[in-house]
Amino acid sequence: MNSAIPSYRIFPLGDAAVTIDFGNVIDDTINQKVLALFYQLSNDPLQGMIETIPAYSSITVCYDIYNTSKKKPAGKTVYEFISEQLHLRLQQPVPEKETASELITIPVCYEKEFAPDMEHLAGEKNITMEEVIHIHTSKQYRVYMLGFLPGFSYMGEVDDKIAMPRKTQPVNVAAGSLGIAGKQTGIYPLASPGGWQIIGRTPLKLFNAEKETPTLLKAGVTVQFISISKNEFENY
Repeated sequence: MNSAIPSYRIFPLGDAAVTIDFGNVIDDTINQKVLALFYQLSNDPLQGMIETIPAYSSITVCYDIYNTSKKKPAGKTVYEFISEQLHLRLQQPVPEKETASELITIPVCYEKEFAPDMEHLAGEKNITMEEVIHIHTSKQYRVYMLGFLPGFSYMGEVDDKIAMPRKTQPVNVAAGSLGIAGKQTGIYPLASPGGWQIIGRTPLKLFNAEKETPTLLKAGVTVQFISISKNEFENY
């Protein structure tokens, strides 16, 4: 990626991690920069680095403080040493990994049994439930990050016509449930308390700890939802 570097700041996260923050925003270009840096650091890690954790518009670098302290120059703290390496990396062209071209189709049953909040959302937006389904399935969504639960995908952005705030109190949510929170949409890979507005459920398993790659989705891919019937859901 050879585009100009967005403004950023680097700050410590405890004594064994630092975060590069490009701003608290949902933005395709910034998220692509985050993911490009994530893949670059994964393939060519900093001295002492353990892992990196990408988010919407930031990336956190975790490091082994003991081993890193042995490699840093005298007179510098570990944080200063890591920060300088990151500043240098950010000045270099970062090859962008082509993840956005990968399209994953996810079947969803939007029928009432699997969509406890569909009627409420449609009423609040003064549209029919059929219109909610049409709007939700009529566009493709970028997976910006995984978090909260193993394999939970934060996708965006939904049309303003169906954007809804989180619930004030969390409720029990079934695995595979598809929800909306603000302009985000996402799928609960496991049964969990949650506050997103649930409008459907997929029969796909989003997380399987026994697989070499346990998560079905990853940051950077594109998702297209398709509507299926209850019979198709049960026989998928």
